[in-house]
Amino acid sequence: MTTGTWTRRIGLTAVATLAATALTVPVGAQAASTDTAATTTDAAATASGKVDYGTWQKDCQAVMDQALPYLQQRIADGGAGEKRAIVFDIDNTTLETDFGFSYPQPANKPVLRVAQYAQDHGVALFFVTARPGIIEEPTEYNLKHDGYHVDGLYVRGLFDLFRNVADYKTAKRAAIEAKGYTIIANIGNSATDLSGGHAEKTFKLPDYNGQLS
Repeated sequence: MTTGTWTRRIGLTAVATLAATALTVPVGAQAASTDTAATTTDAAATASGKVDYGTWQKDCQAVMDQALPYLQQRIADGGAGEKRAIVFDIDNTTLETDFGFSYPQPANKPVLRVAQYAQDHGVALFFVTARPGIIEEPTEYNLKHDGYHVDGLYVRGLFDLFRNVADYKTAKRAAIEAKGYTIIANIGNSATDLSGGHAEKTFKLPDYNGQLS
């Protein structure tokens, strides 16, 4: 996911000030890489306004209903000693950013169930987000509070704020691979979360043509 409305949800003045700076940085919207299989339910978007919560949850569940069988089979097929990992976006992927008007923000339940299955079967969970580093600690606390095991959290440092988001996220996945992990899935709701490779398979949650940041 690109930078967006999550800054309003934390409710911290300092965070909002820095995030406003981050929002001025141009974001490249690259298409998902053709060597991965992205799934989307964006057809539910309408021109009449933002999608409702129930529709969003139903559409997220539809994508996770495809992700879970894949992960179950992929985990079962893993070789001895293989270090498997999943990479997640955060806003409107693992957390209900546009629907969670509180802190800690609630987990996106269809995604949480898949993440918990993976972590219960030895798969490491990494989170790569466009959020700025100033809220790294509250973000990590939020994820853990909601039930995610955080093996690694990547936030944007000062120089990353001026970097194309898709390139930044691709570089972080490459860094995870450099640690010896095989990224068996990459899950996000924006093309910038999924493009650039460095994942065996991608799953795209709905953003309704940008209605969800």
